[in-house]
Amino acid sequence: AVATGVWAGVPVREEFRRGLPDVRFGELGEGAQGVLDAWVREATGGRVEGLPLGLDGSEELVLLNALALKASWAVAFPRHLTRDEPFTDGGGRIRPVPTMRLRIPSARVWYVDGVTVVELPCAGEGAALVRFVLGAEGAGPGEVLPAAWTEPGARKRLAADSADLLLPRFTLRTRTEAHPHLAALGLDLALRPGADFSGLSRDPLFIDEVVQEAVVEVAEEGVEAAAVTQVRMARSAAPPRREAVERIAFDRPFGVVVLDAEGELPLFAGWRRSAPSAEDQEG
Repeated sequence: AVATGVWAGVPVREEFRRGLPDVRFGELGEGAQGVLDAWVREATGGRVEGLPLGLDGSEELVLLNALALKASWAVAFPRHLTRDEPFTDGGGRIRPVPTMRLRIPSARVWYVDGVTVVELPCAGEGAALVRFVLGAEGAGPGEVLPAAWTEPGARKRLAADSADLLLPRFTLRTRTEAHPHLAALGLDLALRPGADFSGLSRDPLFIDEVVQEAVVEVAEEGVEAAAVTQVRMARSAAPPRREAVERIAFDRPFGVVVLDAEGELPLFAGWRRSAPSAEDQEG
């Protein structure tokens, strides 16, 4: 399920509203924090409790996008097989964690440049696919995660007939400041004063902050996930006026007047009619 809402303290153009019939529009007034927190809880089925970024009164517009998923595995993990198994965290510490177990066909496992990819389908037609990626010891997310969407031609299939999958039961919560990533994607003009959002509002606005909060819960029966992206827009000062420069070229006959310090008494006056000669330029 996907839901989007816009709450504003500035007028939003009517044509913008009409173009988004499925979007909820509201006002940023007194009590807006509670209203938006409640919207987030409802849109995510309670998986995200409220706004990733609290309101402080400086925002002129808040855009929220929520995504929620609740799905059962096509083949559930037998709960009676779940038992504690050792898990080594990023700091090298080892501790037991509840770990699920399932025999899966070889077609659900492949390798990409030393990264193991396991794909588990959810039940139902057109249901989601969930991929888990496991890299070499010490590998970071930048090295491992891209394997999840690598083209089939780059995959190396599992040689065995099947795999015995041991997967921890877990809940993962993340909060990401997306502002720097948007700038890196070339959207920097929208992120600074002077941005053009005139199609949204007649008031000058720019994107002040973008934050995403996400939660993924994996258990024997299936997967639940939710994410909320919050875009905060602030009022933009008028963009700096481009400096106007007039070209003035003394390229034809011109006059010269020397005045006193007060600028009132002409001391010398002359008119330059001919082009300066070489002698004139020697000064």
